[in-house]
Amino acid sequence: MPIAFQHKPGIVAYLTAGDPDLATTRDIALAAIDNGADVIELGVPFSDPLADGPVIQRASERAVGRGVRLTDVLALAKELRAARPACGLVLFSYLNPVVRMGMKTFCAAAKDAGADGVLLTDMIVEEAGEYLAEMQANLLAPIFLAAPTSPNARLKAIGAASKGFVYAISRVGITGTQDKVASDASELVSRLRRFTGLPIAVGFGISNAAHVRAVGEFADAAIVGSALVALIEKTPPEDAAKAVGQFIRELCG
Repeated sequence: MPIAFQHKPGIVAYLTAGDPDLATTRDIALAAIDNGADVIELGVPFSDPLADGPVIQRASERAVGRGVRLTDVLALAKELRAARPACGLVLFSYLNPVVRMGMKTFCAAAKDAGADGVLLTDMIVEEAGEYLAEMQANLLAPIFLAAPTSPNARLKAIGAASKGFVYAISRVGITGTQDKVASDASELVSRLRRFTGLPIAVGFGISNAAHVRAVGEFADAAIVGSALVALIEKTPPEDAAKAVGQFIRELCG
């Protein structure tokens, strides 16, 4: 069940659901899709987002403070699927909210919402047995993170377990923008190609059109997160969808 990218390189747009509010997130997501994003990653706000840098941490804190929960994100995903049936749609979450809901219940709800896949940022492939079984039962694509420090044996396991695409982390550390694409990214993608025929998307630090072009030289898609969330943070809510649409157009250009 690979997730299709209509562009080369494809654009995966990460949004923290509920920041600044759920209705605005919906409008922003639709604007991103309509201006060239191939996949929307809907981030479930979490109170302790350790893998994220300060920009996404602040967004998550704001959304949690407004009472946004996993059930709200699932409802938003269902709205987006109805509005844009062809767009790739991935639920991005830490494991804790999913465990609280129950893995079986969550996977069934994700299927009902129309999600194509799920990325649980702190779910490691070595402990993913129940998760993978429930994902398969609901025809959902599990997406795993692969890091430059991962040995080949682990990359092989990640390649075997993944179904939608593989998320290649461009550098070790937390999310956040950077000046250029890390040199580790190309080598990591090359290593991953030995173990999977799935599309490979590169994330962590992709923040402008030059980065996207650089990623397109060796990978299938670029994942843009912190740069989008930072743009939303500094833009009045009524202007956020337009600003994001323009930014996505620039990335695709």
